[in-house]
Amino acid sequence: MAKQCDICGKGTVAGNQISHAHNVTKRTWEPNLQKVRAWVDGGVKRVRVCTRCLRSGRVQKPPVRSWQPESEA
Repeated sequence: MAKQCDICGKGTVAGNQISHAHNVTKRTWEPNLQKVRAWVDGGVKRVRVCTRCLRSGRVQKPPVRSWQPESEA
């Protein structure tokens, strides 16, 4: 499974790390992914979403379940 956001597709990017002595080495930057329960296709599914999508409201979370048994009156 790729380290990629299920909503926007943001993934790992590569570049160079440069020290003060100008030593250059390869490194990667990974997105801040969170596992979240969200509405997907009319049902609840656990998806990996970047924090920017969570903050911007692109993910709709399911309603909080009540643990009280429903009383039939």
